[in-house]
Amino acid sequence: MRLMTYSRDGVEGVAVKQGGSWHDLGAIDPVAVLSGDPAIKNRLASLEAAPELDLAAIRLLPPVPRPGKIICVGLNYADHTAESPYAQPSYPTLFPRFATSLVADRASIIRPRSSQELDFEGELAVVIGRQARHVSQEVALQHVAGYSIFNDASIRDYQFKTPQWTVGKNFDGTGAFGPEIVTPDELPEGAKGLGITTRLNGETVQSGDTGDMLYSVADLIAIISEAITLEPGDVIATGTPAGIGWAREPKLFMKPGDVVEVEIEGIGILQNHIEDEVAAA
Repeated sequence: MRLMTYSRDGVEGVAVKQGGSWHDLGAIDPVAVLSGDPAIKNRLASLEAAPELDLAAIRLLPPVPRPGKIICVGLNYADHTAESPYAQPSYPTLFPRFATSLVADRASIIRPRSSQELDFEGELAVVIGRQARHVSQEVALQHVAGYSIFNDASIRDYQFKTPQWTVGKNFDGTGAFGPEIVTPDELPEGAKGLGITTRLNGETVQSGDTGDMLYSVADLIAIISEAITLEPGDVIATGTPAGIGWAREPKLFMKPGDVVEVEIEGIGILQNHIEDEVAAA
């Protein structure tokens, strides 16, 4: 199953794909769908009766527009760690993103007025469907509602101002997320072995495989839930492979007019244009 969240005439709604068509569930909370709300299950069981969604009349939103938590994982691919200024840690490098940084598929990633060092990071996103606290690695995947795509676009000079990366990872309009959520039954267990590619203006700049993550999806859920309760709708961005613009010589940062795409096998393509932040009037 694939789930899309949209806005139409100022009202948020959810659609589910079945048989090649998007069926409109109307103005419901996507978290209710992800968490298996019994009332929503009944509607999903009779999707054929739901009207088809008029794609021309909607604007895509991030699949979960306002996650309670977005937990990002740094240095989760050895080849990316090797191109960074860091040694490989023995525990996942975790940092938060906030919902105010999110943008949807086909929306613009914003290069801020205060920096020109806007970098790309294509990542697998995990969306939680069941509350998880102190869960084992063996049962961790039972808490996954689905998978999506994330571009953890980073403002590098701000990221490296301090040992904490939070500011450089949270400028408004820099966290692209979407276009949809794919349920686990459509993908390999733990979304392992999927090709992940980032393209900038049609040129491949990152190419990896989710099977190369140092900490798997199950590992991450188990480790994070030792300390933090994961709730339905929470998102884990699982890290990026090598090829970031900051590590190149000369450095390659995104600029207005660029088009960046992150493609993950079996999930889809997340595409965004780059725009400069508009100065306040």
